[in-house]
Order: sequence, then C-alpha cells, then structure tokens
Amino acid sequence: MTQSTIEEEIADGDRQAKIACSGVWKIYGRHADERLADWLKTGMASMEIRDEALAVGLMPAVCDVSFHVPRGESFVIMGLSGSGKSTVVRCLCRLIDPSAGSILLDGRSVPDMSEAELIAMRRREIGMVFQNFGLLPHLTVLENVVFPLRIQGINRESREQRARETIELVGLAGREDSFPSELSGGQQQRVGVARSLAVDPDVWLLDEPFSALDPLIRRQMQDEFLRLQTILNKTVVFITHDFLEAVRLGERIAIMKEGRIVQIGSPAELILNPADDYVRAFTSEVPRSRVLTAGALVEPLAAGQNSDGPAVEASATLETLVAMVAGGMDAVTVTGSDRRVIGCITGPRLRSVLAEAGA
Repeated sequence: MTQSTIEEEIADGDRQAKIACSGVWKIYGRHADERLADWLKTGMASMEIRDEALAVGLMPAVCDVSFHVPRGESFVIMGLSGSGKSTVVRCLCRLIDPSAGSILLDGRSVPDMSEAELIAMRRREIGMVFQNFGLLPHLTVLENVVFPLRIQGINRESREQRARETIELVGLAGREDSFPSELSGGQQQRVGVARSLAVDPDVWLLDEPFSALDPLIRRQMQDEFLRLQTILNKTVVFITHDFLEAVRLGERIAIMKEGRIVQIGSPAELILNPADDYVRAFTSEVPRSRVLTAGALVEPLAAGQNSDGPAVEASATLETLVAMVAGGMDAVTVTGSDRRVIGCITGPRLRSVLAEAGA
C-alpha cells in the first residue's frame, strides 16, 4: 500500500484501530511548528513542505505519516538510520511532541492529553522497550521489574507476585536476585521486556530492542518475542532496520525513507509488488523461497477445475513446494487452516516465482 492510499484506509480503520495516526509531522528548528502550520494552511504537498523546510534550515524528521494498527497486530516500521522510524514511535507516546497531525489511542487524542493523562497512559497502557536496556544497575532483576509497579502504588505483595510471574514468563525464573552486571546481554534484554510487560500494557512499543545483541542471541530474542506475542496478543509497534527481522516478526511492514512512509504491506506484498526502487532494494536480498507463502500466490480455481491432487496449507513456504514442482505437477491446491480449499497455484506460476527467488 502506498502513501496515496493509506488515508483511505485510515477512514475505515480508525474506529477499530488501537492506534491511528494521520498526517503526523515532526520538524526541528526555530519556529518550526508555526512555519509548518502556515505551510499546511496553503495546501502545499508534503514533499513541497519538506523541501521548503530544508531550504530555510529546518530539519523534517517525520513527514505526513499515516497508518493504523488494529488491536492485536504486530506492526513493523523499518528504514535506514535517520529515516524517522524512531521519531514516529516516540511521537506515539509523546516522548516527543509531534509538530502536527492526529495520533489516536483507543480513539483518544494523544497530542491533546494533559500531563496527568499522559503519565497515566505511559504507566498503565503502554510498555516500552528500547535498544539501550535501561536497567538500574544497583537493583536486582526482581527490583527492576517491580519498579514500574511500585510507581503505580501497588502494594508490595501484589507487585512482587506480578513481577515474579512476568520474570518466569520471559524465562528468567531463578535469576530474581541477580544484578544486571551478572547477566548476559540477552538476559538483560529479557529483564527489560519483563519490566515493560509487568504493568500488563495493551500496547507494546519496541524500538530496535535486539539490534545490540549478537546474531545468535538476537535470533533467540526474536523467538521469545513471537512466543510472548502468541500468549499475550498485544498491539505491537516494532522498529527495526533489518528487513529479515521485520518479515519474521511483523504482520504488516511500513518502510520509511527521509521521514515519510513509502509503502505499507504484508511481507509478500512488499516483495512481490514493491512501490519503487527503494523498496525493491530493501527486498532484493530476501530469500523469497523461505519468506513467501502459498497463500500469497494463491489464485481462484478456474470454472470446472477440480481440487483433487497435491495440497498444501496457505502458510506453507515455497521451499516446501520445490519437490512438487520438480515432480512436474500442473497445479497445487491451497487450503486454509480449516482444510477448506481456497484456490490453487499453477505449475507455471510457481516455477516462475521460484526462478526469480533463485530456488
């Protein structure tokens, strides 16, 4: 989905969305907000505003960003360093005040929240995890996880019980009395995850939480994220610069460039139908046969076409179909999780995609 169609989706999605952003800007510099307001009143296009801001020495970090996140979705925002992705996630919880635009959480305007409402939102509704683990070195694992509950004024017995449950959830049972310096990087990040989940937030904001970890530990933490999300079903906004990580963790991905969203879509949509050369470059090194699924390529059954013969579930990756293609079949039937036929993939179509993937 390109930026030109995002706002159409927003109109339909705001009521159901947990998070809804429309026309969000963040520009840094002297009198930036006032100048932006004047430019917006004139009806200038977003790229014209960005160019004008740069021309007068301002720094446009986020430019006319719109998206919505339904409840329970894992939504990934990715881009290169300086693309604006971290600024967006900080605007969602107003660690940074946006210069313009609408940000709704459960239909409530985040930019219009009072200081008291903002503090309550951060303490009770949003869990945040950042690249810097941010643990308090003089506190034990248990004390670090208890910390946000203590700020809420929860009594000691209840908060420690909740903290111990969360520590067990992230696989650190038995390390409650350890200090951060006694833990590995992956274990420290698990403590950060546990602390963010201790308040049982509805929304989970994760800003490149695994990028400082070694590759093996990073993979383990991705596994841990997927396990926790299966259990907890949070509304997630996950920031990364790694497309493979985005593909693995996100249901939809927004790709940012120079402060604006270039395209939003499922991993398959971004790979098969990139909006431009920038998105195409991001996806060019992706092992398509391991990422694309049968469901992404399924086509309706032709009139009179029977559904007998080889069948795969829509979630099957193309790797599982290579042997079937080698066997020379004409078509593979695709079924949903309920085993009902949803369509088929023809042999020529499948061989073409596999050839593009280098499989």
